Amino acid sequence: MGRQRPSKSAAPEPDAAVKGPVAGKYQTDTGMAELVPDGDNPNGWLLLLNGVQSSHVDLADPLRLDFEYMRWIMALVADRWGAGEKLRTLSLGGAACSMPRYLVAAYPNSRNVVVEIDGKLANLVRDWFELPRAPLLKIRVGEAREVTETLTEASRDLVIRDVFSGAKTPHALTTAEFTEATKKVLAVDGVYVLNCGDSPALATARREAATIAAAFTYTAIIADPPMLKGRRSGNIIIAGSDAPLGVGGGLPRALLGGAMPAQLWDDAKVRQFGQSALILTDAE
Repeated sequence: MGRQRPSKSAAPEPDAAVKGPVAGKYQTDTGMAELVPDGDNPNGWLLLLNGVQSSHVDLADPLRLDFEYMRWIMALVADRWGAGEKLRTLSLGGAACSMPRYLVAAYPNSRNVVVEIDGKLANLVRDWFELPRAPLLKIRVGEAREVTETLTEASRDLVIRDVFSGAKTPHALTTAEFTEATKKVLAVDGVYVLNCGDSPALATARREAATIAAAFTYTAIIADPPMLKGRRSGNIIIAGSDAPLGVGGGLPRALLGGAMPAQLWDDAKVRQFGQSALILTDAE
């Protein structure tokens, strides 16, 4: 997840630079990062940002993703692209770079760019987790919308938005205008996938679904049944593309695995879900 824009005032220097993960709290440009060992996995580390669980990394296995919503996103990616594909990906929101690290391992021919607003955090994460270097994985420090709007048209196959300020994604990264800017960056058959955090009312998810449906020919939603029924707060994955998503039964079957099985909603169901919601705009 990403964080809010740092203030222009001078921030305290982070703790002394280290090589390899060391448990503790570290000052960053946007607040406080805390690194906690995974008590169930000697190679696992949990990253909290301003007190919120943000990422999990297994140093021995980049293909292990402990956060369910990340596994759902990667299942969607695997359903579209085989391991030999030369993927060009853009991840908006870096934190510990769990998904970009996964993409490097799963798609050795891929080229992955991460946009992270917190420069000090980006440096810490590189030191802690020995991330692959460019061109496999490049971290670009900046604000997600500003960076996206500077990129070459049709230069990415996959864009993942996983940016949060507290419990919400900044409004500027949810609007129709930003969605159109993201679509321009995508190849003709590219996929835009976003992590939407919402309450049981699902008001945000409905508006995000409506916004994505207005921009793309095909849409999909992935979430666990209690979330889709409005019984809890959590994550809903929304995807848009001008090529079909989740065709065949492979993706639904893949989503049934794991500790939290998920459902796939097709385009018709996504449009029905968001049909009464207002499209998000910059003017709000």
